[in-house]
Parts: sequence; structure tokens; C-alpha cells
Amino acid sequence: MNQGFEAFVTSITQIYRCIQKIKAREMKALDLKSTHVMCLFQMQQHPEGLTAAQLSTLCGEDKGAVSRALSELEARGLAAFADQPGRKRYRTEITLTDAGRQAAARMNISIETAVETGGRGLTDEDRRVLYHALGVISNNLQAACTEQGEEL
Repeated sequence: MNQGFEAFVTSITQIYRCIQKIKAREMKALDLKSTHVMCLFQMQQHPEGLTAAQLSTLCGEDKGAVSRALSELEARGLAAFADQPGRKRYRTEITLTDAGRQAAARMNISIETAVETGGRGLTDEDRRVLYHALGVISNNLQAACTEQGEEL
């Protein structure tokens, strides 16, 4: 059991570090921070717009980090808040601008390359099982943390 734990934690940690390096490299080319990757990705997946709260949930980031990321994306002309008078900013939908869609498209090339590289040698069934297992592990650990009163 301990060997499985060691292999799991070491592998997940190494994967996470590589993902962070890839995100940082791509965002450096776009003159942004790596924390913006998931916001750009999710907003591209939801062209109808998302609120900051929805983005926070989808990205697995805290609301403060998402709020800062959205402010910077807006300042750089990559995202725009909808004109919804009377609505609080965090409840206002935000979408990608044309420049934001171009940046997200460029980012997607890097994502596809990283997924292809990381998944070399895996069959479609291997991927399905892997993603399912990771989802189960993630949900179980989140539930365990929540039961202990820890905020994620």
C-alpha cells in the first residue's frame, strides 16, 4: 500500500509540475501569467459567457484568484464583462474578445501537444480508465477534506 501511495503521489506531483511549466511557458509567450490558462480555456468552452463564480468552480481556483485573472484579462483586451446594470461584477457574465479567442486558440495548440506527448503509448481505453480513476480519486479526496471541515 505504501509503495502505491509513493508512486501515486510522486507521479501526480511530477505531472502537476510539468503542467505548470507548460502553462507558464505558453503564458509567457502571450505575456500573461500561468493562472490565466484555465480561465481562457473554460471561457473558450463556454462562448455564451460565464460568471466569476462559475469560472471558479470550473477551474478549481479560489474566487480571489479568478477575480484577479479576469481583471487582468479584461485590462489586456482578452475578455469583456457583459453590460448588466445592477448586477454585481462577480455575477456578471464574461466572454472572450476576438483577441481572447485568438490567444485561447494558440493556447489550445500547446494543450493538444502536451496531451499527445503525455498520452503517448496509451490506448483510448487506457485514457478512459485513467480519467475515470482520477475523477473517482479526486471526488473521494474532496469529500474526505470536506468531511474534515477543510475548504478546498
